[in-house]
Amino acid sequence: MHTGLKVGAFAAALAATFGTAYGVGSAVNPVVSEPAAAQHGGHAAGTGKGKDQGAAEHGAATPGGLQVAERGYTLDLKTPKLPAKEGKAPAELRFAIVQDSTGRQVTAYKREHGKELHLIVASRDLTVYRHLHPTRAADGTWSTPAELPKAGGYRVFADFTPKGEKEGLTLGSDLAVTGSYQSADLPEHATTATVDGYKVGLEGELVPGKPSELTLRVTKNGKPVRDLQPYLGAYGHLVALRAGDLAYLHVHPNGEPGDGKTKPGPEVSFTATAPSKGAYRLFLDFQHQGTVRTAAFTVHANGGRATGAGTGDGAADHEPESAHQH
Repeated sequence: MHTGLKVGAFAAALAATFGTAYGVGSAVNPVVSEPAAAQHGGHAAGTGKGKDQGAAEHGAATPGGLQVAERGYTLDLKTPKLPAKEGKAPAELRFAIVQDSTGRQVTAYKREHGKELHLIVASRDLTVYRHLHPTRAADGTWSTPAELPKAGGYRVFADFTPKGEKEGLTLGSDLAVTGSYQSADLPEHATTATVDGYKVGLEGELVPGKPSELTLRVTKNGKPVRDLQPYLGAYGHLVALRAGDLAYLHVHPNGEPGDGKTKPGPEVSFTATAPSKGAYRLFLDFQHQGTVRTAAFTVHANGGRATGAGTGDGAADHEPESAHQH
């Protein structure tokens, strides 16, 4: 069904309506309805910085990204709405991390996996995924082009460790992308993803409250890829988002380049702990022949099988829409 309504503060309630114009007036704060947040956020599955009641019962770490502020730091999203690309040049996404006690923008960070800060942007229907590499100005303001192809509600995740802090944080904030809105369902199940001629197979299952191994195998033209290149200090980079509230699990691989035992493919393995039952979207970044590509899978943390589809850089016509911007 098509409507002529403008979607603003009631975007979440109207998400199932097709053909809606997603936009807001200048006087309206374009923040998508926020799900109930956990008390603490975690940087990586199995190594979170706190536990909510449900997670504690199962021994799972609470995921990050559900809160805009935590442990004395706030994610200040300076551009809470952007236009959908729709053939135009990418809009600029700007934000800062503010230290609550001083009100100042953070300018000193620990480098992790080659970066001071990792930025993820995902649509709430989990069909668009962006792993961006913003640049920081001297005053602590971060900025990056954000090529977001369709209108709707998005979530921005900043993954970082301020200098002087022992543990990292993942903060999240809502982003509204204006334009003609078309709803989409969570991609269906499969055990493989194809991207730019590569095939990625996923073995293993997420288990609620219990660590489990996920193994991804990369092949091209039916042959195993044995010369993956390091990307952000590893042969694979995995982000998991829980469908519904987009809780963020940043999972690191088992082993790293140069450790004397980790091979550059074709398999990359991760250990992950799901904080609860439900559907999750997994995004694997891997680099080969100088290009970073993303394979995406839908998995269920209830004994279900893994599912997948993927896209590479510049593959704007495929679903899910996943890319990197450097």
